[in-house]
Amino acid sequence: MATAGKVIKCKAAVAWEPNKPLVIEDVEVAPPQANEVRIKIVATSVCHTDLYQLFECKNKDGFPIILGHEAAGIVESVGPGVTEFQPGDKVIPLCISNCRECRFCKSPKTNQCDRGWASLGYDIMAGPDSRFTCKGKKVLQVMGNGTFSQYTVVDQAAVAKIDPSAPLDKVCLIGCGICTGYGAAVNTAKVEPGSTCAVFGLGAVGLAAVMGCKAAGAKKIFAVDINPEKFEKAKVFGATDFVNPKDYDKPISQVLAEMTNGGVDYSLECIGNVEVMRSALESCVKGWGVSVLVGWTDLHDFAARPIQLIAGRTWKGSDLGGYKVKDGVPELVKAYLDKKLKVDEFITHNMTLDQVNDAIELMKHGKCIRTVLSVSPQ
Repeated sequence: MATAGKVIKCKAAVAWEPNKPLVIEDVEVAPPQANEVRIKIVATSVCHTDLYQLFECKNKDGFPIILGHEAAGIVESVGPGVTEFQPGDKVIPLCISNCRECRFCKSPKTNQCDRGWASLGYDIMAGPDSRFTCKGKKVLQVMGNGTFSQYTVVDQAAVAKIDPSAPLDKVCLIGCGICTGYGAAVNTAKVEPGSTCAVFGLGAVGLAAVMGCKAAGAKKIFAVDINPEKFEKAKVFGATDFVNPKDYDKPISQVLAEMTNGGVDYSLECIGNVEVMRSALESCVKGWGVSVLVGWTDLHDFAARPIQLIAGRTWKGSDLGGYKVKDGVPELVKAYLDKKLKVDEFITHNMTLDQVNDAIELMKHGKCIRTVLSVSPQ
């Protein structure tokens, strides 16, 4: 392409400081360096982790930053050493790496990776390096992505090539929310046919977890949320029962225990609230109950009584659904194209990049499941 090897000037939404609206700015995107890919972002959506960075991450070193990590686009150019991608490929940038070479990537037990921003710690939510500058200042890229921009540069270890027929304004959701919730049920919890499940929190990740529980053959799926408007949506994805903690004057774990003869086989916390994490654990049946932490937070400690685990429950975590993402994300895209995975049903709003603050407000107040932002024409 004519832009290869050159700095690209384009529009991006920049978060200059915490708790302030994003500003649409002209930014410069440097060419990709060794093992990097420059991507034209076609569509991106707003995920709760972007709000976490904007409203809850108090580390000033994490700003200015370009948010956005749930996206799809087209490779514009590649840096030296990149052979897996070429200009024109349809891709999804990934918020965790999959270098295929480190001890974690070589282990079938995990999808963690030694490469990328996450290996440096979670307090800033971005690596120290970036290909973005704005007004002479370096601008960070959230989770190594920064997709609230018409172009971004990502390490090749954090990019997945997808089917060229995939609609980018739909499959962008597979890069984080759907992958995270669905995989937490099928890969991490390993939900079994005929089992009972409880999913706490019915945002996109929770609804994807409901869908995963159904795909795995659960007979009872309790959708737990304090917003009853979300229950109709949960039914679309396979929920069988609906529980609003506000309707009861006793702990939700007790309510679920009474409904299930002692507790559910599997529970998934999809909010990122440490108190709800404890409730989800205590909602599991003793002996074999498995509770999975799916919601993102690193702000508080969580607590539980040791007897909960001594009695045979398992407490575990799931990052991006446990998928080895370079393989898992394209497989989920194919499942969508084969009509085996719901994606369109998550999209409640469509907007453009310059409406990003409206999209953030919708999510902040629980008025959407996913808002897809159109960033660049295909």
